[in-house]
Amino acid sequence: MTTLAERHERFHALHQSGCFVIPNPWDIGSARMMAAAGAVALATTSAGFAFTLGRPDMGRVTREEALKHAEGLVRATPLPVSGDFENGFADAPDEVAETIRLAAEVGLSGCSIEDTQMVEGNPAYAFDLAVERIRAAADAARSLGRPFILCARADGVMNGVYDLDEAIRRIQAFEKASADLVYVPVPPGAEELRRVVQSVAKPVNALAAGPLRQLTVPQFAEMGVRRISLGSTLARVTHAAIAEQMEAIVKDGSFVKLSAAISGDRVNAMLVEGADGV
Repeated sequence: MTTLAERHERFHALHQSGCFVIPNPWDIGSARMMAAAGAVALATTSAGFAFTLGRPDMGRVTREEALKHAEGLVRATPLPVSGDFENGFADAPDEVAETIRLAAEVGLSGCSIEDTQMVEGNPAYAFDLAVERIRAAADAARSLGRPFILCARADGVMNGVYDLDEAIRRIQAFEKASADLVYVPVPPGAEELRRVVQSVAKPVNALAAGPLRQLTVPQFAEMGVRRISLGSTLARVTHAAIAEQMEAIVKDGSFVKLSAAISGDRVNAMLVEGADGV
């Protein structure tokens, strides 16, 4: 059995050198399949989990629900798990710090905190407040007495509320506020991502989405990216399959596309393998 302490140490080590992919499961089954397929760590997906509850993304999941879900994923495989915790489920820095402490209690090896307000239009927090929130989260993480990777996200480029210059200003401030990892989701292209990486000394997370889907792991690594996440993409690939299959069945009365299904035996084997070592 892999202990939580060993997972936390392993997760910390992954962020010290090299480049790795951290896929994002949305339930226990997907977590175990990803573990069986060779993942070295996992991260929750706020959108993917919200979809399982029949809700849209962006602030529709409570902190209690997210923590319970994350705890289930921690127990599902022997891999370290990081939490995608949106804005920390709070505006105030001290409440964001409490989210970090609760994340640690359920066994997470890290989590990400966004600078996005979970209100209509999803504006960014003002710069000073955004930095103070990360500083409070980092202080809470350091007080745990064990490794905990805090990822500070500047989501304004993805959300269309500020430009890349502002995103870089924010991640540089997050770095000074003691974040372990910084993240600007979906810059316009590879050159912009390279600029992000070169703007900080701390490790950088990149999202394999938009134009960056065309890059390979070695290309991300060559740029200096430390961690590559998939966000809700794999969850949405499964939802695309549902939509496509149901359209063929309902509109065309055809079941031919169901031949693309993976065999039950293979799924069963991966579920067993993915849980090995828990």
